[in-house]
Amino acid sequence: MTAELAVRTDGVVRLRRPRLDDAAAFTTAVLRSVDHLEPWVSPPRDEAAFHHMVARLGPSYVPSVLEHVESTQLLGAFNLSEVVRGNFLSAYLGYYAFKPHAGRGFMARGMRLLLAFAFDDLALHRVEANVQPANERSAALARAAGFEREGFSKGYLYIDGAWRDHERWAMVRDVWLRQTLLTEG
Repeated sequence: MTAELAVRTDGVVRLRRPRLDDAAAFTTAVLRSVDHLEPWVSPPRDEAAFHHMVARLGPSYVPSVLEHVESTQLLGAFNLSEVVRGNFLSAYLGYYAFKPHAGRGFMARGMRLLLAFAFDDLALHRVEANVQPANERSAALARAAGFEREGFSKGYLYIDGAWRDHERWAMVRDVWLRQTLLTEG
């Protein structure tokens, strides 16, 4: 199964693989959003780091950018990492919005596209998002998408110069399929 992200859109937003020529727009969006993103995530802040992120694309790491269909402005990013096959069929999900687009519903749209890719195209069984307890917006996005809180991990990830506690949120394919049937039917 390939990790290649085909372009997905709902007519308002588009989820796609980042391209090297996105580097300037991406890093500009990150730098404009630093006070919004810290201490939650540490996305690439310069073109070299962005190029490294794009170069990591492979079977176990699938970065994506979310852009507005009409304006093509970058709205945020979603990353599937540690994609594991075999009996596990699982991945970790990271995501973040850029200013001034946060809180406008774009990430919820992008989350639906990302989950369709993860469960339909990659045929994963489980997607797990780890969220710092004080990051209420991120937890609300996971909850609204249908993720369930499964637990707490002390000192889970080293972000912005410190080991951060995280809540574990997860969704399995069966839940995704039920939600999809309910919204389509």
